[in-house]
Amino acid sequence: MDLKKYIREIPDYPEKGINFKDITTLLKDEMAFKTVVDEVSSYFNGRGITKIVSLESRGFIVGEAVAYCLNAGFVPARKKGKLPSETIHESYELEYGTDTIEMHLDALSEDDVVLIHDDLLATGGTALAALKLVQQMNVKQVYFSFICDLKFIENGNKKILSEYETHSLVEY
Repeated sequence: MDLKKYIREIPDYPEKGINFKDITTLLKDEMAFKTVVDEVSSYFNGRGITKIVSLESRGFIVGEAVAYCLNAGFVPARKKGKLPSETIHESYELEYGTDTIEMHLDALSEDDVVLIHDDLLATGGTALAALKLVQQMNVKQVYFSFICDLKFIENGNKKILSEYETHSLVEY
């Protein structure tokens, strides 16, 4: 299935010069959504993944379904101030600003094998922030999964992420 056909592009959103990749059009199609979940789950099946760490908010949608398929736990990485218990946090730069994500301090253990999933890899800032949070927990191994990878954006964050096994379904 050509998943690109299901991803709407919105020019100049959220600001001028950004060509936003909107996956909501992919998610509303039952076969496209099923294909995404099945392909990500199939790719990572047999790797011993115990936790899926997904990023707020679009990453949650597929991350939770993949966690179910892989019999893994789900750990949300949320925007600052959204989690009720003790957290660790990491700030990062976006294509168009800065933000901070948090995870509960007790979300992962040294025995965990983690798949970090998000909808989109652009500059790699969000994924790198998630990696830094996960590394603080001294987990066994880390993998990455994205629906879309904007390959035309290259920087140091992506070089760091290239040290980890990464799977993307759609590349631009």
